[in-house]
Amino acid sequence: MNIIHYPERESWLTLLQRPELNYSVLEDQVQQIIEEVAGNGDRAVRSYTTKFDQVELNSLEVSEDEIQAARNEISDALKRAIDEAHWNIKTFHKKQIHHSETIVTTAGVRCWQKPVPISKVGLYIPGGSAPLLSTVLMLGIPAKIAGCKEVILCTPPDVNGKISASIRYIADLLGIDRIFRVGGVQAIAAMAHGTESIPSVNKIFGPGNQYVTMAKQIVSRETVAIDMLAGPSELAVVADATSNPAFIASDLLSQAEHGPDSQVLLLSDSGDLIDKVQAELKVQLSTLPRKDIAAEALNNSKMILMKSQEEIIDMINDYAPEHLILVTENYKELSEQVVNAGSVFLGDYTPESAGDYASGTNHTLPTNGWAHAYSGVNMDSFYKKITFQEISKYGLYNIGDAVMTMAEAEQLQAHSNAVAIRLKSNGNG
Repeated sequence: MNIIHYPERESWLTLLQRPELNYSVLEDQVQQIIEEVAGNGDRAVRSYTTKFDQVELNSLEVSEDEIQAARNEISDALKRAIDEAHWNIKTFHKKQIHHSETIVTTAGVRCWQKPVPISKVGLYIPGGSAPLLSTVLMLGIPAKIAGCKEVILCTPPDVNGKISASIRYIADLLGIDRIFRVGGVQAIAAMAHGTESIPSVNKIFGPGNQYVTMAKQIVSRETVAIDMLAGPSELAVVADATSNPAFIASDLLSQAEHGPDSQVLLLSDSGDLIDKVQAELKVQLSTLPRKDIAAEALNNSKMILMKSQEEIIDMINDYAPEHLILVTENYKELSEQVVNAGSVFLGDYTPESAGDYASGTNHTLPTNGWAHAYSGVNMDSFYKKITFQEISKYGLYNIGDAVMTMAEAEQLQAHSNAVAIRLKSNGNG
């Protein structure tokens, strides 16, 4: 990791840049795939699956036999872990449901809001070198709690055309309606436009690499809603002289191993702590099965020595990390000053990986600075909210003059007339 000492505030924007591809080239490539899938359906999906995943598929949909077989393909220990995570995630998300309340804004005027589940949702589950079974829980559980009528799942196949047994098992456990062995841009395009096999959906959820993220961005401009732009994983750790270097190194590596385009940051006011973490990183990295991937991600990453905690929090809020770990002695005090982050982890015994799997919070979070404006996936993500109003004759008399005056100020006479004609019919003209 690169070590930077006391950067001037004017340099922060450059210093905190994420790893990027050439987006103009990327967008052209992704747009072409989307257009071919939209025009040629299953044939294009199969063609791109052969090209990118090196497998020819006879069927895009995972069969019921394959789904049921998953029960015997994973260990009892993993099933127990899945059950525990399932319980915690479900418990946390069920508590987010708020019941509608009727508000009387003035005498005779009643307004309320009704949450309605999105009818058809598509879940994208990254596969590749590390199938993200936990993401099925994070997206499938709130979708089912919300009551979405149709929930489909797309995930890349392996070179044998198979889907991870754990993904099949969890999808069955949650009651996901259909599973498709399709990944990458072609999966996003299929869920957006529909094909002969894959139905179109109203909203697409799920993280992915920069190609998937670009595909979500493009289809959101054209045909379908998305949860957010969730790209390569990122983590920032704020530490001081009292922090545990081994714990910090383990957290940095847990994110770095996601992919070579991941980024991790360590911010501290202690140079000695930074030196100790650097040494610990070398020790722990050498033992990791994915050490080559993690090492490449560390090349995108930085340890930054700052003059004060005030500066550190300012930099964190500028960066808006997907994941933020606070392990300073005064972490509770600092946490109150955080305004831009996807998910925050407090204290020595709250590793980011707990949130990835089983604490209960959702791990589908805004990356690339989108935490300035976006929340992570939550129950509200699976609802649309419809407002209702009911106005009595007396209520319209109460607010009618305000409505007519404002409408006429906007030169929208028909708006004013719609109130005036009713007031006259009531004998109030």
